[in-house]
Amino acid sequence: MRRTNTFAVRPLSEDDERLLRDLLDASASLWNELNYERRQQFFDGESVWDTADYRKQYVGVIGSATAQQVIRKNKSAWQSFFTARENGENTAPPGYWGNEDDGRELRTFIRNDQYTLETGERSRIEIPVGQDLKDEYGLGYHDRLRLEVCGAPKWDGEQGRLEIQYDGVDDTFRAFQPVTVPDSGQDSPLASEEAALDVGANNLVACTTTTGQQYLYEGRDLFDRFRETTDEIARLQSKLREGRYSSQRIRRLYRKRTRRRDHAQETLVRDLMERLYAEGVATVYVGDLTDVLSAHWCAEVNAKTHQFWAFRSFIKRLSYTAEEYGITVKVESEADTTRTCPACGEQDDTDRDGDVFRCPCDHEAHADLCASRTFLEQQASEIEVGSMARPVRLTWDDHNWSELPDSPERASPNEKRTHRSTGDGKLASVGTA
Repeated sequence: MRRTNTFAVRPLSEDDERLLRDLLDASASLWNELNYERRQQFFDGESVWDTADYRKQYVGVIGSATAQQVIRKNKSAWQSFFTARENGENTAPPGYWGNEDDGRELRTFIRNDQYTLETGERSRIEIPVGQDLKDEYGLGYHDRLRLEVCGAPKWDGEQGRLEIQYDGVDDTFRAFQPVTVPDSGQDSPLASEEAALDVGANNLVACTTTTGQQYLYEGRDLFDRFRETTDEIARLQSKLREGRYSSQRIRRLYRKRTRRRDHAQETLVRDLMERLYAEGVATVYVGDLTDVLSAHWCAEVNAKTHQFWAFRSFIKRLSYTAEEYGITVKVESEADTTRTCPACGEQDDTDRDGDVFRCPCDHEAHADLCASRTFLEQQASEIEVGSMARPVRLTWDDHNWSELPDSPERASPNEKRTHRSTGDGKLASVGTA
C-alpha cells in the first residue's frame, strides 16, 4: 500500500535558503514553459506531446534528473486530464505554478534515487543541485544541498519520488515522501462488527455501529469559515484589473482554505478509524452521493459537497486510512435512508426539520444519526444492530475533534496517541497519499 511521510524542512543558512528558493523557482519556471506550450497546442487542436527539449535548458540549474522529474510530472498531469475527459468529466487542462509577476509556486520533484534521507538525532535530507547553482553558491562539484528535517517518518518502505514545496502562508518548506509499505504493515480487525456513515456538510459524518455506538462530527462552524474565505476570494477577484484572474493574496487564501479543510478531514478520518477499530469494526459502509446530488443539486449543495467537503477526496482518504487498520470500506446506495424511520420503517409520513427527525410512531431523534442507523440496518443483513447508546458528539477546535460535554465518553483517541517528537522537540507531520 502507498503512504506518504510529510516533513517540515529547514535550510541550514541564509545562503542555503536562497539556493533552495532558486532551485524551486527554476523548477516552477520549467513547468510553466512546458505547460504553456502544451496548452497552446491543445487549444490549437494539435498534439501536446511534441514539445521542445526543456530538459537541456534547465539542466545547469536544477540538474538533469530533477528536470526529468518535473517534465514527467507535467506529462502525467496531462495524461490524467485526457483520461478525465474520456470519462465525461468537465475538467480544465493542467494550470501554471504561479507566474513571474505575482510569484511562482515554489515546488520541485526529486527522483527516488537522487535524494538521501537520514533520521535520528540530526535528521537531514540531501538533494542534488545543478552545476550553475553550485558555482553561484560555492558548493563543491560533488556536494549536494543539505536540509534539516523536523521529526521522523511514520512509514518505512520503498521510497518514491520526493516533492519539496514552499508554503507562503506558513513560511515553511515541506517535503512529501511517498513510500510503498508491505501489506504486513496492516492491522487486523479485532472483531467482525460493521458501521455505516452518513456524510454531509452541516454534520460532516454521522456514524452508527452494529455494537450500538453512534458518533456525530459537527461541521457548521467549519463550513461557515470556508464560506467566509470563499466570499473574501470573490471580493478580491472583483477588484482585479481587467485581464487579471488571480493574485498572490488570492492564491494564498485558496491554499489556506484547502489546507484547513484537508487538516480537519484527515484528523476526522484518523479519529473515527481509531474509534471503530476499538469497537471491532471490520467493514464500513459509506453512502454514494451520486444519485442524491443529481436529484437535489443546488448551489449550496455543490459548494458543501464538492468544494468544502470534497466527497471523492474524503472517500479516498477514508479508504487509505481504513486500510491501515484492516478495515474494508464499501460505497453503497443510501436511497431513502433520510426519510425512513429506523423504529418502524415508515417513509411517507416522516418529517425532517433541521437536525430533528420525527415519525408518527413517536420516534424522534437526530436526523443524520437516524439515516446512518437505517443505512446500517439495510447493509448489515447478517449482523443484528444493537440498541443505541447515547451519541458521542464531536466538534473541531482547529487541532483535534473534541467530545462535547454531553457526550458519554470524554477521552478522545487523539489524546492517547504515541508522541512522535524527536529528542530535540521537533515533530514530523504524517499523512496518507
